[in-house]
Amino acid sequence: MTTFTLNDLARIVATRAAAPPSESYTAKLLADGPAKAAKKLGEEAVEAALAAVLEDRSNLTAEAADVLYHLLVVLQGARIPLSDVMAELERRTAQSGLAEKAARTS
Repeated sequence: MTTFTLNDLARIVATRAAAPPSESYTAKLLADGPAKAAKKLGEEAVEAALAAVLEDRSNLTAEAADVLYHLLVVLQGARIPLSDVMAELERRTAQSGLAEKAARTS
């Protein structure tokens, strides 16, 4: 059994972004400009946060999937590859979270 990864999802988003907006929700989000995709990302993030507070595991799982998808759509629209985000996460995890945050705020 193969494991579905964020890289797989990023490839699907890229493929669907190239389709006509009449045939792809991803393409439609991007055709409507960065504000539309960013708004959807924000809405899904709020829904995920609420599901977490309510300890609704099933809904949180579904909303987390929506957040990841919409984040990749926003990144696609900004032409930021997932590999750049992963490199930033790798850089940040080379030190403790508290040390990393202190370095950003000073």
